[in-house]
Amino acid sequence: MNNRAKSKADQVYRAVKEAILSGALEPGAPIDKMALCERLSVSRFPVSAAISRLAFERLARVQPQHGSFVARISARDVRERLMIRRAIEGEVAAEAARRLTREGLAALRDNFAKAEHAVDAGDREPFYTLDVAFHALITQHLGLPRCGELLDGLREHLERVRRLLMAPQGRKRSTLSEHRAIVEAIASGDPARARQAMEAHMSAVAAQFEAFSRERPELFTE
Repeated sequence: MNNRAKSKADQVYRAVKEAILSGALEPGAPIDKMALCERLSVSRFPVSAAISRLAFERLARVQPQHGSFVARISARDVRERLMIRRAIEGEVAAEAARRLTREGLAALRDNFAKAEHAVDAGDREPFYTLDVAFHALITQHLGLPRCGELLDGLREHLERVRRLLMAPQGRKRSTLSEHRAIVEAIASGDPARARQAMEAHMSAVAAQFEAFSRERPELFTE
C-alpha cells in the first residue's frame, strides 16, 4: 500500500471508529461501504482496508457474501473489565487519600467544577472528556504510570459501553455526585473512605450496565 492509499485508509479508519465508539453506528449495524466511499470521496480499497483493521480490533465483523457489520459488545468482557477497574481504582483512591498533594487535589476539584458546568450546559462531549480525565488525574499526580497504563487499556476496551451509559442526563448527575464523594473522601485523608467511595462509583457503573444490557440485549453478546 503506497502512502496515499495508506493515508486514505487511515482517514476512513478514524471516521468509522469514531462513529462506532460514539454510538452513531450501533452494535450490529451494517457498515455501508458504498456510502463511505461517497461521503469520504475514496475508492473501495481504503474502505476495505479500514474495515479489516477494525475487524482485527474486534470493532467490526466481516461476513463473506453478507457484508460488514459493527461488532456487538461482549457482556462477559465488560463485566470482567469493570471488576478489574473497581479493584485497581479502589486501591488508587486509597493511596490518594494517603499522599495526594495539594496540587493534585486542586486539579481534581478544578476538574469537578468544569464537569459540573458541562452538565449544567448540556455539553455531553466535554463532560465525557472530563470524566475520563478525572480518573487519570489521580494516577498522574500520584506518580503511578503503570497503574495509569493498565487503567487506560481497560478504559479503551470499555469505550463504547462508557459512551452508551453516559447518554442519559440523569447518569451525568449521578456521576457528578459520585465524583464529589471521591474528592471529599480523598481530601479527608481516610484511605478506607476513599476506597469505598471509588468502589461505590464503579459499582454504580456496573449496575447501570446490567440494566442497560437488559433493555438493549440486541447490542450485546455473552
